This record gives sequence, structure tokens and C-alpha cells, in this order.
Amino acid sequence: MNTVEIIRGKRDGKILSKEEIKFLVLSYTKKQMPDYQFSAFLMASFLNGMTKEETSALTNAMLYSGKIINLNSISGAKVDKHSTGGVGDKTSLILAPIVAAAGVNVPMISGRGLGHTGGTLDKLESIPGFKTKLSLNEYKAVLKKCGAVLIGQTKEIAPADKLIYSLRDVTATVESIPLITASIMSKKLAEGIDSLVLDVKTGSGAFMKDIKDSKKLTQSLVDTAKSFNKKVIAFITDMNQPLGNYIGNWFEVYESIMVLRGEVTGDLLTLSTTLSGAMIYLGGRAASVEEGIEISNSLIKNGSAFKKFCEIIKCQGGDVKYIYHPEKYPRSKFVEFVEAGSDGYINEMDNFKVGMAALELGAGRKTLDDKIDHKAGIIFRKKIGDAVKKGDILAELHSSSDKKTEDAKKILLETLDISPDAVKPPKLIKMMIK
Repeated sequence: MNTVEIIRGKRDGKILSKEEIKFLVLSYTKKQMPDYQFSAFLMASFLNGMTKEETSALTNAMLYSGKIINLNSISGAKVDKHSTGGVGDKTSLILAPIVAAAGVNVPMISGRGLGHTGGTLDKLESIPGFKTKLSLNEYKAVLKKCGAVLIGQTKEIAPADKLIYSLRDVTATVESIPLITASIMSKKLAEGIDSLVLDVKTGSGAFMKDIKDSKKLTQSLVDTAKSFNKKVIAFITDMNQPLGNYIGNWFEVYESIMVLRGEVTGDLLTLSTTLSGAMIYLGGRAASVEEGIEISNSLIKNGSAFKKFCEIIKCQGGDVKYIYHPEKYPRSKFVEFVEAGSDGYINEMDNFKVGMAALELGAGRKTLDDKIDHKAGIIFRKKIGDAVKKGDILAELHSSSDKKTEDAKKILLETLDISPDAVKPPKLIKMMIK
């Protein structure tokens, strides 16, 4: 294999073979290829695109750069969910216990938040004692005992992805659908799953802001999953406003508790039970997605889902005292309110800026080394389509710093638009793709 000739071929629009792509990925992972050569390959792929076969080959090479977890010792179907991320997206905390309570195994390897989007690991770590760093043996043991496990990516899982993503981040090649697909699917396939449910976000708070791009990414993910003989169902869902009403790590755990206790309804419950319903169906415990949704709602109603949530937390070292009594959790020192400046209806909000406001409060990271304030966040009292009167409280801002609440308030005031005319809320689930 000649590295320069392979890169030249991709530059000139040639379709690379599975062997050529594998050679490039493994050479780079083993540090036998300099950054500048792999950067050239990434840029050529970014500009010329990749076929379904090339995307599958890239995924395969990244997948086999590390270990694939063997879960054959655990009986029953193994199903996971992946979301492309957004503001207030805490569905993993809700659907994992629901699906496990239905008798389907949920091996979940999640990520951290960076920028305006939150991360499942950061939310879980707001629960005192909860361990997201488990060895592969511990990972299997928790899954076998509880039916679900939620950890971070280990060094053994798809090591090529971590190296390649870091390079993409500094070479302006992040926004490539084939490269995004390979990054997502290599990690998910390494979990040892049988099936996968995908939640691809679209809108102002999503990575893919345009519905056309969201469709392309969704189809690419579905095609790649199928090329590995995995059962898959994908949903394109709205991210033009926060999912649920609470943003921030502990706040999102708290809202998840309320959903699992059956205390709240709305978009968060709807999306969580839709995704869990699809997982239960793919796991063979329901005859259809619709039946899976019914099972999900019944498991919330009879208390099984909340009981399973507490069990998972105990299995991973978390203190369930705060799950049973969330009102005992420490609170932020400063609270600021955002009020409506006129009568009307919430027309729109720039959800990216909402995420940045939460970041300003301390609920996220501006760099990988930043320390998160788990208590910080935003509680929305009004969302798109809701009627408001002048002086109504639209949102609460919580932080350890008075200045941070003031800065975040300025951001929110710029992004919340009130219309004199009635407004329809955005459609939550845009479409389902199999």
C-alpha cells in the first residue's frame, strides 16, 4: 500500500477499497502515519464525499481498531439508543430503566457535554458517588445484574475514533456525514449490541440545523447499521427549543426522576417513551413500536421504571438518597428570573443560545478541562406556543455566581421572541426511518 497514492486517489474522486481504508486507519492509529497525511485523507473525503461502501469500510476499520465487547454470556437482546445531542436531552436517563424493566438489556456507552450540548455522563455524575468509569468486566457485571449500564468510552473501545475526531476538530472536517457516521457507529457497534435506535436532532439547538442534512445523516446511519446486520429504527426530532423544561446536570436528573415517577407529561415523556417503545420492539418484547410505547407508559405507571432507575444507580455506586428525596440536593446560591416584556405568545427561541446561557451559568464546559457546576442550570416555565403576559416569569437561572446569572439573563433576553399572534409549537417527531 502506498499512502500518497491512496490519498491522491481520494483527492481525484476515486472510490477507495475496504483494504485501502483499513490500511490508512490502522496506520494512523498505530502512529505509523503522520497527522498531516491523515489530515489530507480527511479533507479529500470531506470534499469528495464517501459512498455507502466506503462509509461502511471506514466504520469497520475504526470498529476493529480496538475491542468489540462480547456479551454472549448475558442472555436476551441487547439494544442501545444514540442521540446526536441537544439542549435538555436527558432521554437516556429515562429510557434505559424503562427498557431494562421491560426485560431488554441496555448496554450504553455515552459521552460528555462540550459547548452548548449536555452530556449523559456529566448528568449521571451529578448524582453523588455514581461511577461512569468501569472496567469491561464491571460493565458486563452491572449489565447482567441490572439489565442496563451507562458508562463512558474506554481506551479499548474504538481508539481510532478518539484520535480521528481530535484531528477532525482542528482540520475543519467535523461536518462530514460519512465521517460523523463512522464515528458514531464504530463506538455503538463495539458495545456488543444487536439493535440500535437513533434520535437525530434538527433545529437551532442541533448539530444538524437543516432538515435536509438531518435526513442525509439519518439515512447514512441507518444504511451503515444495516451493513453490519443490525436492526435499526431512526427518528428525526425537533431541537428548536429545549427538550423538557430543565437544563443543567442535576436539574435534568431531577426532571428524569419526575418523568419516571409519572409526575410530568409533555415533550420529554413523549419522546422518551417513543424511543423506549422502539427499543422494546427491537428487543422482541413488543409486536410493534406502538405496543412498546404502551408497555413503556405502563412501566412508569406501575413504578417498575423508577425502581429500575434506583437499582441501576445503586449498581454503579450512586447515592439513591437524592433520587428518593431530590429536594435534599444542594441548591445554587443565586437565582435570577427572566420576565416577559409584553403580552403575547412565545414565538421562537434560538436554542443554541439557550445552551450557551446554560454554559455561562456553569452547567457545561467551554474547554475539556473546565469543571462543571452540577447545581447550575435553567428552568423554563414557558415554551414555544405558550401564552404569556407582561411580567410573567419565563425562566429561572441558577448559578453559584451573581455575575453569571446576569450574563446568562442577557443571552436569554436576546433569544426569546414574543409574538402578538398565536403560535403553534414545533412538531416534536418529524419522521421515522427504518
